[in-house]
Amino acid sequence: MTGTLTIAGLGPGDLALVTPEVSAALADATDIVGYAPYVARVPVRAGLTLHASDNRVELLRAGEALRLASEGRRVVVVSSGDPGVFAMASAVFEALEASPQWQGLPIRVLPGVTAMLAAAARIGAPLGHDFCAINLSDNLKPWPMIERRLRLAVEADFAIALYNPRSVSRPEGFGRVLEILGEAGRDDRLVMFARAVSTPEERIETVMLREARPEMADMRTLVIVGNSATRRVGRWVYAPRQAR
Repeated sequence: MTGTLTIAGLGPGDLALVTPEVSAALADATDIVGYAPYVARVPVRAGLTLHASDNRVELLRAGEALRLASEGRRVVVVSSGDPGVFAMASAVFEALEASPQWQGLPIRVLPGVTAMLAAAARIGAPLGHDFCAINLSDNLKPWPMIERRLRLAVEADFAIALYNPRSVSRPEGFGRVLEILGEAGRDDRLVMFARAVSTPEERIETVMLREARPEMADMRTLVIVGNSATRRVGRWVYAPRQAR
């Protein structure tokens, strides 16, 4: 097998946030595989074939990428943000585990700036102390598991980065998240909504939990819930480095 498979993160949106390593991989690729909106971010050029697909066919997409690479192609699987954070790297390795014939392929994972880090940079330093990230999509895990992890994160006083907070198909989920935080007595916590960070549609809003509403978030929004020490300084929000 003479092909290669690269799993690359395109960052949050701004071309300036795509790493030089990822740009070089895209320039060398013969095939780009990914969810259609992410594939659309790769410039069309001679010698490059784009393979765009729906957002719920990750394993099929990963299998296609492995097959193309096994045929001698230089394949890049693209994700937004970082490919190892709620993205395609895990899907590729899951497909690889089920397909021993492709386990000799040269594979590399190239990191990208994930939404959590891009949003935190715009806000200040809300992840400056211990934090966790929770994906609120229940496509691949049951909702009770999400609730349990959220409750434990609140109990441990983590700052919490929430991915995929509110979709058209499950608009009630994020409202339940706000209820859980309120039930834990966290009404005074700062909640940060960072939508479409690094794009022309960027919007940053910080409110107290008691002021937060479900409709303030959608699937292009990264939500950060502060810990008990999170504070404002001017227009910035940060978590002190020293625990109390």
